[in-house]
Amino acid sequence: MKKIIALITVLSFQMAMAQEKSGAAQFWENLKKHCGKSYEGTLTSAPVNDDFAGKKLVMHVRACDDNTIRIPFFVGNDKSRTWVLTFENDRIQLKHDHRHEDGSEDKVTMYGGTTTNSGLPNLQMFPADQETSDLIAYASNNVWWITLDEKSYSYNLRRVGSDRLFTVTFDLTKTIANPSAPWGTKE
Repeated sequence: MKKIIALITVLSFQMAMAQEKSGAAQFWENLKKHCGKSYEGTLTSAPVNDDFAGKKLVMHVRACDDNTIRIPFFVGNDKSRTWVLTFENDRIQLKHDHRHEDGSEDKVTMYGGTTTNSGLPNLQMFPADQETSDLIAYASNNVWWITLDEKSYSYNLRRVGSDRLFTVTFDLTKTIANPSAPWGTKE
């Protein structure tokens, strides 16, 4: 009887684990909770004389559907950047959509990477993909990562093999007014 109870306990544990959502799925669900909201950020790590220093930094979780989340990232009056996250096959892809003020694509756009595993509910890492390497050779060894918890969202970049580290952290406890559309997007 003890063996049967032990077997039932093990099977129950395995079934519970199989039904638990992956880190990527939990991360995705938590990020979608912020859809339609905007937050102000601070530069928490950047190279000396970084172009973002001293400017208002805003993220707007503007558009969400089952598989895509678009997050415009504004630096002062510059509305050229949008983080595009795509969820597919238990992996998340991060791409950087860069636009000119007239809405046309920048020559350096849609670079990024895809997670190599399902990650954690509060951390997803994106090593540079081949498209990025082909587009921006020096970015071949970039690794981006996003952290997400109840209080903050951080976007990070490390260029492996160099001192380059960039982090902007957004306070998720205080929403701000939604900005107008990013360049290349209609209201």
